[in-house]
Amino acid sequence: MSLADTLRGALERGHRRRPELILGDVLEEEEVGRGITPAAVLVPIVERPDPTVILTLRPETMRKHPGQVSFPGGRIDPGDADAVAAALREAEEEIGLAPAAVEVIGIADRYRTVTGFEVTPVLGILPPGLSLTPHPGEVAAIFEAPLAYLLDPRHQQVRSAEWRGRERHYYEIEWDGRRIWGATAAMIVNLTRRLAFEDARS
Repeated sequence: MSLADTLRGALERGHRRRPELILGDVLEEEEVGRGITPAAVLVPIVERPDPTVILTLRPETMRKHPGQVSFPGGRIDPGDADAVAAALREAEEEIGLAPAAVEVIGIADRYRTVTGFEVTPVLGILPPGLSLTPHPGEVAAIFEAPLAYLLDPRHQQVRSAEWRGRERHYYEIEWDGRRIWGATAAMIVNLTRRLAFEDARS
C-alpha cells in the first residue's frame, strides 16, 4: 500500500473516531474584538522510505510568532476557493512548492490560535528531491523531521509557562535541536490522535 493510501485510509478512519482534541486557546484581549480569521496550513509529507514532514522556521524579525517553527500557510484570502487552495497557495509563496507537486490527502481538525486564527491543516504528499526556496521575508529556514517521530506521543511533551499573569500549558516537540511548540505542536498532537498512525500501518 502506498503512503498516500495509508494516510488517506488512516484519516478516513480517524474522522469516524472521536478522540480528545485540542481546540485552541482563548483569544488575547486585543484580538477579541477582531473576531476569528480563517487560515490554512499545508502539512507537506515527503514520500521517503521513512516519510518526513517539511517545516519552516519563521524569521526573528516577524511581528507575530518570530523564530517559531511552523507549517507553510496563512490566512484564507477571498480569492481562494477553499482551505486547500489557500494552503497550496501559501506553500508556493513561502517555500516555492508548486501546487501540482502535491497530492492532497485531506483536511484535519481546525485549531484556534491565541491570536485569533482558525487554522485548517491540509495533508499532502510530495516526492523527494524537490528544489524549495524560502521566501526571505517569511521563512528563515526549511527543514524536514520524521513523520513517525512527530506523531509519537512519547515525543509530545506538555510544558507550562506563566504568561500575562497566568499559567499556560502547551505542547512541545524537540527534534534535532529545533523546538516545535505552540499551534504547530498542537496540530501535530491532534493529527496523532486523529490518525492513529501506528495502528494504520500495522
